[in-house]
Amino acid sequence: MNIAKEWKDYEILDMANGEKLERWKDVVLVRPDPQIIWKNKSFPEKWKNVNAKYTRSNTGGGHWDYNKKVPQSWQVKYKNLTFNIKPMGFKHTGLFPEQAVNWDWMIDKIQNANREIKVLNLFAYTGGATVACSYAGASVCHVDSSKGMTTWAKENIESSGLGNRPVRFIVDDVVKFVNREIRRGNKYDAIIMDPPSYGRGANGEVWKFEENISDLVELCSKVLSDKPLFFLINSYTTGISSTVLENILKLTVGKKYKGKLESGEIGLKMEDSNLVLPCGIYGRWEK
Repeated sequence: MNIAKEWKDYEILDMANGEKLERWKDVVLVRPDPQIIWKNKSFPEKWKNVNAKYTRSNTGGGHWDYNKKVPQSWQVKYKNLTFNIKPMGFKHTGLFPEQAVNWDWMIDKIQNANREIKVLNLFAYTGGATVACSYAGASVCHVDSSKGMTTWAKENIESSGLGNRPVRFIVDDVVKFVNREIRRGNKYDAIIMDPPSYGRGANGEVWKFEENISDLVELCSKVLSDKPLFFLINSYTTGISSTVLENILKLTVGKKYKGKLESGEIGLKMEDSNLVLPCGIYGRWEK
């Protein structure tokens, strides 16, 4: 498992009973996590100092309960990258800290390419990968169907001091956008995608991971340049093995380009413990 170990502004303080106790800089949150099926708390005393807790509702959704004042938004840093954090509906904060392992990998690949790199970031959310690739020196096309998430990504780029870097922000359905890029003849050296298990595009287009991911990767392989650098798929879809992502890349990108294939899990280590929280899977092709 690839573990994000180099955070200073984020840490898991404890985890038990379906919940994780997290520190986001100076704010301590409790959020649900389906992977945490064990019952024993390692540090019961740490759970007394909580700013806010997200509780799921039996009828769907949920709500935040605030024990102490929490800023409407605040910033966390990962190395030279800065992100804006905002507790929002359905437990999220706008950042997945385990993705730091992928940010480090992307930055290393781009900085050692010794050429200009164009990156296409699909289902780009609040732009963690967009910020990382922009920091590394790439030009980035950021595509997400949510206008709100795209605005948030712009804020993250500005907060990281990258406002003058070449980043295109596109609010659109991913499949429609890629089809247009094929018709235009636009090419990219690296593609990142973090597709949801289920979602709707800007105009109500339905996305289902199991039904659509293979076709999307095949489609995206048509906008790769003659000298692609990498292709990364992230997934949080329950029941999908990382080997599935590697197989899809092997049968698409791997058939067209010589390179290295890899897949696995990403996770976060709990502070003062040897426990690790599995957070998602990845499959990647790289030159």
